[in-house]
Amino acid sequence: MQLQLSVLASGSSGNATYIATPTTRILIDAGLSAKQIELRLQHIGVSPASLTAICLSHEHSDHTNGARVLQKRYQLPLYANQPTAASLQRTPKGKECQFNIFQTGSPFTLGNLTLEPFHIPHDAAEPVGFRISNQNTHIGIVTDIGMVTRLVTEKLKGCTCLIIEANHDVDLLREAPRPWSLKQRIRSRQGHLSNVEAAQLICQTATDTLQHIILAHLSSQCNTPETVLHTIQSQLRLEKLDHLTLEVSGAKQPTPLWTSP
Repeated sequence: MQLQLSVLASGSSGNATYIATPTTRILIDAGLSAKQIELRLQHIGVSPASLTAICLSHEHSDHTNGARVLQKRYQLPLYANQPTAASLQRTPKGKECQFNIFQTGSPFTLGNLTLEPFHIPHDAAEPVGFRISNQNTHIGIVTDIGMVTRLVTEKLKGCTCLIIEANHDVDLLREAPRPWSLKQRIRSRQGHLSNVEAAQLICQTATDTLQHIILAHLSSQCNTPETVLHTIQSQLRLEKLDHLTLEVSGAKQPTPLWTSP
């Protein structure tokens, strides 16, 4: 059974990814306004009312901003781990949310999708990446990740498609007109991956099953699509992985629907 996906938005202004089989349609994160998520779903030919559930990777507002309204408007189940749910319920937008709690490290099913949430390092309560599977097709999602761990590498191996953070170019970050404290946070083990680190992660996890990579969460000040593609394509050529297809997601429009083989 084929999987489809589109990164509806990616970046500090909002993150949301649509993943679907013919019978199950979910969002990973809902960081735009509900209206924007509705418009972007409609742009790729999907009715918001057809969604099955929303799953949250962590509590930061650029991943959760539209969750409350979407849940209320469409009676959608909202999934998060306990620390993420507790953090959100202490905020004005999150206190009205009703949560289905998953355990980080334990797979759970939504329709005919199996989701495996796993620990990733980031400055949130208990942030997770996801390995999402249907039969022999696997999608790995790691955004907002400060460093690559052995667990992350293990969970991404064998995937057909990867959505991986490539937040910044180190030189552009160094020269950016940003406070030094913010630069330190971004470069910390709880911050965000650089282009070079993203390239290394792809090479470490690539197997014969990997076909497509979507680069996510690019910084508007410290990265460009041209910069990240040049860096990662160069590394893939060195590793003889240049047969893989690369795509850059952005903040303003969804990526075209990708369909698994």
